[in-house]
Amino acid sequence: MQEKLTAWKAGATALVTALTAFLGWKGIAAIAWVVAMALDYISGTAAACKEGKWSSQVAREGLWHKMGMIFAVLVAAIADGVLGVLCRQIPGMGIQWPGMVLPVVLVWYVLTELGSILENALRLGAKVPAWLAKLLQAAKTKLESGEADN
Repeated sequence: MQEKLTAWKAGATALVTALTAFLGWKGIAAIAWVVAMALDYISGTAAACKEGKWSSQVAREGLWHKMGMIFAVLVAAIADGVLGVLCRQIPGMGIQWPGMVLPVVLVWYVLTELGSILENALRLGAKVPAWLAKLLQAAKTKLESGEADN
């Protein structure tokens, strides 16, 4: 049993390392997003069970929602790749594409998921600092507006 656990840990570590090596900080953002999605689903399920409102249909809808998010992130990654290739192939334009669509979408989704986890924590009876929810919402609003200063 211990050998299987060690092998699983080594495999997970190798996967995370490969992802972050391939994508750099974008890989770390992707991992944070996947972890946040899982925590949101788990905390939402726990809150629904606590309230006696758990429904397999609602749970499936939540999973479909997560699947839609995955497709949106894939679109952002493809858009970054295509825009990067396009900018490199237009001679004389001098346009460099830093590849910011994917990380902005990932961070937006992470902030959304973290806000939802906080809501679920409240439903579970946890005390949540009001400033934390405000901070997450302010960051998300700033990201949506495209304002980088202040």
